[in-house]
Amino acid sequence: MKKLLILFAAVSLAAACKNAPVPMSGNPIFEGWYADPEAVVFGDACWIYPTWSQPFDEQLFMDAYSSRDLVNWTRHSKVISKENISWLRRALWAPSVIERDGTYYLYFGANDMHEKGEGGIGVATADHPAGPFKDALGHPLIDEVVNGAQPIDQFVFRDDDGTYYMYYGGWQHCNMVRLGEDLTSIVPFEDGEIYKEITPQGYVEGPFMLKRKGIYYFMWSEGGWAGPDYHVAYAMADSPFGPFERIGTILESDPQVATGAGHHSVIKGKGADEYYIVYHRHPLGATDGNNREVCIERLHFGEDDRILPVSISFEGVPAVKSL
Repeated sequence: MKKLLILFAAVSLAAACKNAPVPMSGNPIFEGWYADPEAVVFGDACWIYPTWSQPFDEQLFMDAYSSRDLVNWTRHSKVISKENISWLRRALWAPSVIERDGTYYLYFGANDMHEKGEGGIGVATADHPAGPFKDALGHPLIDEVVNGAQPIDQFVFRDDDGTYYMYYGGWQHCNMVRLGEDLTSIVPFEDGEIYKEITPQGYVEGPFMLKRKGIYYFMWSEGGWAGPDYHVAYAMADSPFGPFERIGTILESDPQVATGAGHHSVIKGKGADEYYIVYHRHPLGATDGNNREVCIERLHFGEDDRILPVSISFEGVPAVKSL
């Protein structure tokens, strides 16, 4: 009888666990005003590096958040800050973070540069994803306006052949450059060019590149960052150089949920075609453009490999067992 009771209890517990609801991330996924989230998987954890969404003169550091299940997030304070960037005065923006051979490289925009000498795109390094990241050059990597592109919103993409490209640009222009072997310099392309403009129709800022099934998905943000019309569009190409012809919008406001959904990044989950889009948005009723919060949704593809429109939500995504 005792064995039967134990067996019954075990079966009941298993049934209860099977029917238990899966924890959800909720949106926003962590507290605080943050924007421009760079999400990247290092090892078995997702790391998010966002801009601290405050007035420009107060943006002198960045926090990071990490999670192994996309639901429970740990804050890492000031992974990069003014103390380690001698030329930073304000507007520390939109990081892009990569890892190679145990070194982490964080590329950032600083000082809201309008004229040469004011700032631009820099790079800092660390031996841990939580930093502290220290300026690798002592000066910007890119400190001038080329092809009309403000040097901000850089995204570093590693192609399958090991080549690293940086896509960047504000003011409705986008350039790409090739990084040197040291990842702290820019080298010419095979044709001798240093900067290639690849601006697609509608582009404003926030470029991102994803390669899937041999297809290059180039994405960007359109509209005004402080307003409700901010959104994400995309193009597809068979080369990292494009040409990138705008296909459509994949992320935008929902008057029942939030406004200004944009400036995103994408990570791949453990599943064969499991992707997540991490982005910022304004909560309903927000009156300050800096009231931005970081959120996450699933990203899906159709049978024709096009990106399906994303529905923004309060629920977010279910917990994952492994990344």
